Amino acid sequence: MRWLLVLWGCWVTLAQAALPFNVQEALSKAQLPADSVAIVVQPVDGGAPIISHNAAKAMNPASVMKLVTTYAALEALTPAYRWKTQVYRNGPLNQGVLDGDLIIKGYGDPALNITEFWRLLQQVQQQGIRQVKGNLILDLSVYAPEVSQRPVLDDEPWRAYNANPSALLLNGRNTSFRFAMANTGNKPAVQLSQEFELPQIRVINTMQTRKGACSDWRSDLRYSITPQADGVTVAFSGTLPDQCDERYLELSVLSDTQYVFFSFKKLWAQLGGQFNGQLVLAPATDANTLVTTWLSPPLDSVVRDINKWSNNVMARQLLLTIALEAGFTPADEAGAALTLKQVLRQRGLQFPELVLENGAGLSRIERVSAEHLAQLLVTAWQRPVMPVLMASMPILGLDGTTKKRLAESASKGMAYLKTGSLEGVSSIAGYVQDQAGKRYVLVVMANHARASAVRAVQDALLKQLIEGR
Repeated sequence: MRWLLVLWGCWVTLAQAALPFNVQEALSKAQLPADSVAIVVQPVDGGAPIISHNAAKAMNPASVMKLVTTYAALEALTPAYRWKTQVYRNGPLNQGVLDGDLIIKGYGDPALNITEFWRLLQQVQQQGIRQVKGNLILDLSVYAPEVSQRPVLDDEPWRAYNANPSALLLNGRNTSFRFAMANTGNKPAVQLSQEFELPQIRVINTMQTRKGACSDWRSDLRYSITPQADGVTVAFSGTLPDQCDERYLELSVLSDTQYVFFSFKKLWAQLGGQFNGQLVLAPATDANTLVTTWLSPPLDSVVRDINKWSNNVMARQLLLTIALEAGFTPADEAGAALTLKQVLRQRGLQFPELVLENGAGLSRIERVSAEHLAQLLVTAWQRPVMPVLMASMPILGLDGTTKKRLAESASKGMAYLKTGSLEGVSSIAGYVQDQAGKRYVLVVMANHARASAVRAVQDALLKQLIEGR
């Protein structure tokens, strides 16, 4: 690749220079104008950039914005930070019978899953409550009401990546539907199931099989959602290639409160408890009696889920937590953005072009420049939180969203990179080590209708930086 060899020879003299001709040529082949792409390659020691192109231009980073949110959160909250979920009662307890309501107050735990919720309810029963004669009250008051009502980004409002935050978010409000091939007699059929089955989610399956490879399994899969007073009906139609073993589709088909309420009823009964009450939304009061407190995994564990798998709703919960711990109660995105920028300023990072909407990159208005993303990563390299931030990023060719990238090359395992993509946006940023052991910060962002074509340029830059070819 002639342009890569020329690029390698030119890097030592390219600090602050325009994009080299051969990179322009590669972008031209991808039909990407040079002004639609920003690139920064810089040593982690803070030396002058090796490549700096459109570095100051404010661009949409897509999910690479999660690096800004998770770095600020690690600085503001510490990697040991844990969220709490509290359970109260508001009536007398006598021989296992609560003559009153059970109250669950959420504080925005982004990692509360079904297994942990089961253990929380087990703790409640271990405190002597076996029957609840009243209602289940959910307290969502630590978040401003509007944060759970934001419009979704695209025309797939039921996809799990579009789920809005909630002070009491269970399982990411995520229902994972499993599609698998099954034989009915000698005829293949599509088998559908829920990973955590709730009877209030009724599934209609009219899917058929078709010949073909599984790589395009979504191309003829259709679904419709019909909300109802007592749950929801999800109807699947279309076809599934017969070469598929199993595939999953994550949807958010219930509201946050419905998901908690229906899950509570199922798990409470499985634990041997009794409950016939209703769902009520109201704040806990000082008159309520604390039953138990559940603590989340530490933040250093949570940021791995956010960055390796680009979890949008978890990132949004994390941004709101920064505001909540800074005293914004109830927390909202405006207060969170102010707090995050203040955290960055305290570390000497002033980004006047930075626009935050939700901190997840699931936005058409969020903006940051390549030079400031690089500056953040260089600063983070010198900070105590660096090992946690770096370990949270996908490892090139090994896991997360970069598992399949350069997996068969010598570059495998040599970079920790956060990826981001939206329609018209493709970005990558993180840490790269060459074969001599020298480390660099790499940032590449493209904002263009053909932005996905920049991936070839990203991979070529990675191979050149790591392998020298």
